[in-house]
Amino acid sequence: MQNSQKRPQFEFVAIMASLMSIVALAIDALLPAMATIGDTLGSHDPTENQKLITMIFLGLGIGQLILGPLSDSFGRKPIVYFGFALFSVASLICVFAPSLEWMLVGRILQGVGLSAARTISISMIRDSYKGDYMAKIMSFVTAFFILVPIVAPAMGKFFLDRFGWESIFYVQLVATFIIGLWFWKRQPETLKPEYTIKFSRHVYLKGLKALLGYKETVAFTIISGLITGAFMVYLSAAQQIFENQYGLADDFPYIFAGLAISVGISTLLNGTLVVKLGMRKLSFISLGLFCAVSLTYISLFWNTGNPPLWVLITFLALQFFTLGFLFGNLRAIAMEPIGHMAGIGAAITGFVSTMIAIPIATYIGSFMVGTTLPLFIGFSLCGGLSFFILLAVRRSMVLLPA
Repeated sequence: MQNSQKRPQFEFVAIMASLMSIVALAIDALLPAMATIGDTLGSHDPTENQKLITMIFLGLGIGQLILGPLSDSFGRKPIVYFGFALFSVASLICVFAPSLEWMLVGRILQGVGLSAARTISISMIRDSYKGDYMAKIMSFVTAFFILVPIVAPAMGKFFLDRFGWESIFYVQLVATFIIGLWFWKRQPETLKPEYTIKFSRHVYLKGLKALLGYKETVAFTIISGLITGAFMVYLSAAQQIFENQYGLADDFPYIFAGLAISVGISTLLNGTLVVKLGMRKLSFISLGLFCAVSLTYISLFWNTGNPPLWVLITFLALQFFTLGFLFGNLRAIAMEPIGHMAGIGAAITGFVSTMIAIPIATYIGSFMVGTTLPLFIGFSLCGGLSFFILLAVRRSMVLLPA
């Protein structure tokens, strides 16, 4: 039975974070190598090379729609094993890719494989906890998860400079094997037999119909997609911004790590504050600040060149500090009403939010040439629309305590 009062075990949090960390490793370790991979494969357009990041998100979106419901029928653990196996095959496709197109196929398949670990870790947390306590666990998991973006680009550059970009994929394979072994040996199955759902071709339609009955779930899934899309613009364009626009190829991993620390600090704070203030109130405040930071940047640097590096980093650090209060809470609020269908619920909400995010990241990313202004315009538009949706839902439901 789900229990919001039981004390979380450190190892459970660490295992869930490790499952998610493979996703971050597959994305962030490749950032310093994007230009090199593009040159090797004959692609010299930075906006085309951004697809090395956005396409893995496409795979994540598609994969969780398939593997999430299967985990409701066959258990969480077997699907994770299948996902890791697919990820391993996809990594080899990337290593031996003869063209950018084949590399993108490998990246999509990597995303499909990793969607098991990403989606099912959320389902396992929902299997075990609920309410603000679930948000607390999600925050701690995310805080551990944030450690990977701090070190992954520097690690990626280390292996890139010494052993070539292919070695980055081999490192991912080794990490996947170690985490998979730990997961197999130490993590019990969390899906109780009474919650097993027989898989059928109607499971998606039934799940979608049930999910649409929960206004909060729908609203916060859309908000999550908008905010994720805005952040994906940064992920896919960060190497281009700091290496091409600011000429800081050698310093890029350290700048990226410093900004990731900003997210990590706020995520840790969220784990403490969410139980006191509630995940809805924190989300409301953070969304407001998210919009305010981006609008301030736009007002200061409209129709001007890029600001000094320290100014850009200050604004990005403030922007990402608000994200630490959003990522875990938005997903926890969306998942809270649908604990009885956590697998299909995580799959559909994750798929929808990803399908919202990818076009946003692709479109805004196409303007990221010579200036960082489109990044903050994207932040403000996505944040503003998200804030409007939250207010609309708040009027129809009591989202915040009086």
